[in-house]
Amino acid sequence: MTSSPAGRVLGSVDATPLEFWIGVPAGGRVQLDDLVCVETALDDGSRVRFFGVVDVVRKRYEGQAFDSDAFRHAEGTLPVDVSYAAHVAVTRIEPEVFVPPHPGDAARIVEGAEFEQALYFDRMAKKIAIGLTRSGEPVYANLEFLDGTRGAHLSISGVSGVATKTSYASFLLYSLFHSDALGADAANTKALVFNVKGEDLLWLDRPNARLDEKARAGYAKLGLPAGPFQSVGLYAPAGAGSTPMPDVGSRQEGVRPYLWTLRELCEQRLLRFAFADAEDARGQLGFVVERVEAELARLAKEQPADEAGITIEGMACRTFDEFVDAVASPWLDALMARGNYASGTVDAFRRRLYGIAPRLGPLVRGEASAAQYGVSWASHQVTVVDIHKLHATAQMFVVGVLLKKMMAEREQRGSARPLVFVVLDELNKYAPREGWSPIRDLIRDIAERGRSLGVCLMGAQQTASEVEKRVIANAAIKVVGRLDAAESERAEYGFLSKVARLRSNLLQPGTMIVSQPEIPTPVLLGFPFPSWATRADEAAAPPPDPAKARRDLFSRVK
Repeated sequence: MTSSPAGRVLGSVDATPLEFWIGVPAGGRVQLDDLVCVETALDDGSRVRFFGVVDVVRKRYEGQAFDSDAFRHAEGTLPVDVSYAAHVAVTRIEPEVFVPPHPGDAARIVEGAEFEQALYFDRMAKKIAIGLTRSGEPVYANLEFLDGTRGAHLSISGVSGVATKTSYASFLLYSLFHSDALGADAANTKALVFNVKGEDLLWLDRPNARLDEKARAGYAKLGLPAGPFQSVGLYAPAGAGSTPMPDVGSRQEGVRPYLWTLRELCEQRLLRFAFADAEDARGQLGFVVERVEAELARLAKEQPADEAGITIEGMACRTFDEFVDAVASPWLDALMARGNYASGTVDAFRRRLYGIAPRLGPLVRGEASAAQYGVSWASHQVTVVDIHKLHATAQMFVVGVLLKKMMAEREQRGSARPLVFVVLDELNKYAPREGWSPIRDLIRDIAERGRSLGVCLMGAQQTASEVEKRVIANAAIKVVGRLDAAESERAEYGFLSKVARLRSNLLQPGTMIVSQPEIPTPVLLGFPFPSWATRADEAAAPPPDPAKARRDLFSRVK
C-alpha cells in the first residue's frame, strides 16, 4: 500500500546508493522520520527500489541570497522561490544493486507492507511490538536479538524523570507476555523486576483508571490487549517487627515480605554483597571478607541443616546484631591471625560490619520461621522485588543475592529455555565503569554469558558512559530517551546519527529512539500510556473474584 507522493530526487546535489536528497513540491510536506521509497529503472529494463528514512529537512531561497532578502521578500519587494528539500538515508535496496537513483525519480511516502519492507520487519521470523511511529505505524524488534538466538540484552539510557526508562521497560515486558511473540515459551518465561524508585511497579496487576480511548487504540494497533499484567508476584522487604511484614507504603494487599536466614547468609557466602560498595573491596578488605565467608560456610555445614540461625564459638545467633557481635569478637582476630592480615584491615572490616548491622538487621534473621520468607519467581510470570525504601547498602545486598541465586539456578538447569528477563534501573550504580564490586562482576557475567543461559538483561541508566563497558557493548538493542547534551556526545551513543543525537536532547516523555542490529538507522517511536496502574490513584478496582465471593457467601450462611 502506498500514500501521497513526497517529491523527486534532486539533481543539484549528489545522489548515491546510500543517501540522496528529494525536492518537495509546493503544497507538499515531508517530515523527519518519514519513510520514503524511490523506484529507479536500469538500462536493462529491471527496476530497483530504494527505501530510506528522512533525517534532515530544510528550506532556503533559490540561488545566491543575502540574509536581508528574507525581509525584502516579507515586504513584497523581492520575488523569490523557496527550495524545500529532504535528505534521505537509505535503509534498504531491493534488489541489492548498488547504483544511485536517477535525478527526477519520484519519491513517495510508504506505509503498510512497504513500511515493513523499509525497516526489514518482513524478514523477522519472530518479532515483538515495541512502539508506534508518529504516523501510527507499528514498530517491531527482532525477538531473536532478545531471546539469545542471535543476541540478547537491552540498554535504556536517559535523564531521570523525563526519559520514562522504567515505563518503557515495563511496556516491553507487557508486549512480550501479552502477545504471541514468545509462542509456546510464554507460559514458562519469567521476569525478575527490581523496583528501585517509588512504588510505580507495585501496581502492575491493577488496570489503569486513567487509560483513555486514544491509548486503547494504540494498543489495538500493536495487537495488544489494554489491561494490567496478568501474572504478577509482589515482594517488599520485611520490616523491623518480630513478625515479618512487608515494609511498603500505599500498596499493602498481595505484597509478601522477603528476608534471608543467617544460615543462608553463611552457607551461600552472601556476606560479600553487604560490602559491595566498599571502595577497597578488591584489595585487602576483600580478602578478609572471603576468609570470613569461607569459615562461616564451614561452620554452617557442620551444624544441623534445619536451623535458621548459626552458632559461632558457642554464641547462638538468632538476630543479625547477635551475628555481628559474634563475628566481630576475638573469634575474628584469631581467624585473621592465621593469614597474617594487617590489623588495620581487620579493624576496617569490623567497623563496616557494625555499620551495616542496622541496614541488614530486618532482612537477615535466625528465627525458625524466617526460612519461609524467601523470594520465588517460579509461580508468576513477573516478579517485582521492591527495594526503593532500603538503604543503598541493603539495596546492593538484595540485588546481588537474587542475581547470584538466579544465575546459579540457570547454570544448574543447563538449558537456555525457559527465558528469564531481568529489569534493573540505576545500572550505573550496580555495574559502575570505575571501581569493583561483586555485583558488578555478576552483571558483567550476565551480559557476557546470559545469552547461553537464557537470561536477558534489560538495564536502564541515566548515563551509559558510567556503566561497565562490556555490559553496554553486549546489549543487542539500545534505546535512548531524553539525553543530557554532553552525555549524548559520548562514544557510547555512536549508534546515533548526528541528527539523532541532537533530537535526543529534545525528546518528550513517551518518545524513544531505538537502535537494533537489523535496521541500519535508529528509529524514533512512541509507546502508549500504561494500561496498568503506576501509582495508587491510577489503580482501578480489581475485578471480582468469583471464588472469594462464594467463600464470603458461605461464611455468611453459616
